[in-house]
Amino acid sequence: MNQKIDKILACVDFSEYSMMVLSYAAALASASDMQIIVLTVINQRDINGIKMAVGYFPSIGPVTLGVEDHVDNWKKDRMIQLKQLVKEHFFEDKSKMHLIVDTGIPYDCILKTADAEDVDMIVIANKGRGNLSRVLFGSTAEKVFRHSPVPVVCVRDPEKFKQGRKK
Repeated sequence: MNQKIDKILACVDFSEYSMMVLSYAAALASASDMQIIVLTVINQRDINGIKMAVGYFPSIGPVTLGVEDHVDNWKKDRMIQLKQLVKEHFFEDKSKMHLIVDTGIPYDCILKTADAEDVDMIVIANKGRGNLSRVLFGSTAEKVFRHSPVPVVCVRDPEKFKQGRKK
């Protein structure tokens, strides 16, 4: 069994937890010459919403954009956001980071990226952007934990979990 960690997959969704995930991944990577794959996923649920809106209102405004155009714009915007986040907060680590924007069902994209990039560990927040979907479908993190072939590190906000801790 190979226990050497060369690549870490850091999953971000631009929620308040994204900085913690990247900070933790950068701290792990600083111990050696690890590569950090930073992944953000445009949720298929959001793409389906655009498809529905375009179906109902196909020609609003002077310029009509198709679903693919919207998704391409989202991808460009997300990549700009990722680059800005890395530049502002992780400038020293940027040479170790490879940025990916994907589309689909988040947990599925995370697992596929982990396999395709041959990562040794996944770093993910225990919470993200959607709380309602967790109640209905289970959280992305939970599905990654259950199905990941590599270790998964869960990053939590220590302030939110302090309440129940006894000293």
